[in-house]
Amino acid sequence: MCLFIGLMSGTSVDAIDAVLVEFTTAGVQVHAVHSHPWLPELRDDLLTLSQQTRENSTLHDIATLDVQMGKIFAEASLALLEKSQVPREQICAIGSPGQTLYHHPDGDPPYTLQLGDPNLIAEITGIPTIADFRRRDMAAGGQGAPLAPAFHNALMRSPDEDRVILNIGGIANITVLRADETQPVIGLDTGPGNALLDAYSYQQQRSRMDKNGEWAATGKVHPSLLKAMLADSYFAKPAPKSTGRDYFNLDWLGYHTLGLSLHPKDVQATLCSLTITSIAQAILPYKPQRLLVCGGGVHNPLLMDGLAKQLPNCVIESTAAIGIKPNLVEAMSFAWLAQRRWTKQFGNLPSVTGARQAVILGSIYL
Repeated sequence: MCLFIGLMSGTSVDAIDAVLVEFTTAGVQVHAVHSHPWLPELRDDLLTLSQQTRENSTLHDIATLDVQMGKIFAEASLALLEKSQVPREQICAIGSPGQTLYHHPDGDPPYTLQLGDPNLIAEITGIPTIADFRRRDMAAGGQGAPLAPAFHNALMRSPDEDRVILNIGGIANITVLRADETQPVIGLDTGPGNALLDAYSYQQQRSRMDKNGEWAATGKVHPSLLKAMLADSYFAKPAPKSTGRDYFNLDWLGYHTLGLSLHPKDVQATLCSLTITSIAQAILPYKPQRLLVCGGGVHNPLLMDGLAKQLPNCVIESTAAIGIKPNLVEAMSFAWLAQRRWTKQFGNLPSVTGARQAVILGSIYL
């Protein structure tokens, strides 16, 4: 038996998801699941740093967070193992994508930076750790993201219908899976998912998230603000494309709201509409028969209802409908990518990331 641990702390930074899985010819078997809380001060430091301009970020701050995150990722892995009662000798490797601090794929030069020192994860857990998945794709001319579409393609494609897999994390991304397997997989970041909603909720109400969209539901969408935000060049940019919190953040929002006198609840309602509309506009050209949703946003009825209204000809449901819990998809993706690296198989999809060729992703820390 060869098991893999997948870790995920997305752009929402709400918790560290850890999953212990086994990959078989029949699919994937989940052996254990654990949600590991962030230390509040560590989460605050990360969010503060990720929303500062790069010029204001000190090497000391970044290096300190890298060490602290390596330790907490190791803690999450050990807590998962304790819950599972599986001996660590049965674990082939831990797949850790790290926590993205800056993602700048279109720069000169392009770069991406993830925190969470894998040396510490391997040393503390005693388990080989696979990390640094994104930079090899970027070295091959790709965006380095999104990487989950390769996993979606392996486990969620259907020969009977055209599907889109939608992950609503801090950033939202889609994977287009045609029933015709000769058609290439398309994947891209559509723009903000929960990131702006969470950040603005914390700024205005000191609440980590707008649970169930309850605060946004009390406001009214401001049409001109929504139109101005949707005019951002990112939304019109063709795939391949990827983005992050270092772009869609409170500074970006502040630019668009400068000089406007709006009630905060109306701004929140407009941000919710921004997420819904930008996702729907990205999906509509592909005319899928089914939309399978994962990530934290699947639990927000305001987002889900809004998508249903803008995509009336598409069946919309959670990935739970095909037997995969929506909160585990991203962590499972990196367990799968770790397994691909461990067995020396390609992990990226050039049709998604824009890389010149398929490459083996990740470095192994024994």
